[in-house]
Amino acid sequence: MTPGSADREYWLDVLTRLTEPVLTNLAEGRLRQRMPVEIAPAGRPERRDYTHLEAVGRLLTGIAPWLELADDGSPEAERRRRHTELARRGLHAATDPASPDFLNFARGRQPLVDAAFLAHAIVRAPGTLWEPLDTGTRRDVVAALKATRAIEPPLSNWLMFSAMIEVALSMMGEDWNRTRVDFALRQHELWYKGDGVYGDGQPFHWDYYNSFVIQPMLLDVMRLVGSTTPEWQAQRAPILARARRYAAIQERLISPEGTFPPIGRSLAYRFGAFQLLAQMALRHELPEGVSPAQVRSALTAVMRRMIEAPGTFDADGWLTVGFCGHQPHIGEGYISTGSLYLCSAVLLPLGLPPTDEFWSAPPADWTARKAWSGQDLPADHAI
Repeated sequence: MTPGSADREYWLDVLTRLTEPVLTNLAEGRLRQRMPVEIAPAGRPERRDYTHLEAVGRLLTGIAPWLELADDGSPEAERRRRHTELARRGLHAATDPASPDFLNFARGRQPLVDAAFLAHAIVRAPGTLWEPLDTGTRRDVVAALKATRAIEPPLSNWLMFSAMIEVALSMMGEDWNRTRVDFALRQHELWYKGDGVYGDGQPFHWDYYNSFVIQPMLLDVMRLVGSTTPEWQAQRAPILARARRYAAIQERLISPEGTFPPIGRSLAYRFGAFQLLAQMALRHELPEGVSPAQVRSALTAVMRRMIEAPGTFDADGWLTVGFCGHQPHIGEGYISTGSLYLCSAVLLPLGLPPTDEFWSAPPADWTARKAWSGQDLPADHAI
């Protein structure tokens, strides 16, 4: 086994460990019954009404590109077929009003967030998570997404959630609200701070929301509908250039030991903080001077540091609140068990086949490892 294939197997083991309890129970209609709900000490009991959709939408958004890979007859493909079947059955259970696991798409404001993550999963894997669905499940998925239109997003990264849902409805052949998409794009253009970073609303926040939400969704909104108006078309190049720069920054944040700064809110999303870097690898659009192999090596080091920390999972295999291990007080009031599954977003490069350079190239040092071992390297530059 080559180092690249060993890394891929490790990532697949992480995927399986995250996926099994959520999708197996959802497909059986027992997610509400069996999923424990840990709420951060600062949290409120009503988070229980949101946590199950959080787990489903966030998990699927990370594993969707892998589910979309072609069946090559390999043992990995057999594993993927099983997870694909669970995901499709799960979509039916989550959106069928008669299901015991019918999830909350309308009560409170939080469902807008996680319906958007579910929509993002579907647009990342339409050949797996949309086209094969039966007519009834399609109808229920559309109704669930449309139910979130009653939720007014605040002037923050939440605008991207409304935009993502509308773009998914467009892909599904449904009527979609261009105004919501346009407003999200215009506001984020106004909130751009420079050097690859957007504000979360007007203020700048030192956190990972450019990667958790803003830039991954901007990229896929542009991919799907960016060519439909001249104004949006003009934004495609700067959005991509900024994403490349932010990906370069993300890669540089990973220390030689595979750690990264615990800065800002939502640290309980763990290595989901690197969704943007992972997405740029998936799209073959990494910044100049950053190789796929060094990104794979860096992200593998981060995953090992976090996933193997004692207390990361409970005795039944569910994630616990924490950044590195079980650290309940690191969770904000909106954090509960389901929230934690956004960590799956780091797995996006599994959507590249094993033959891709990301997986086939030998291991490579990432920037911080080069710098701290005395290797010569070029200067960094802003855009």
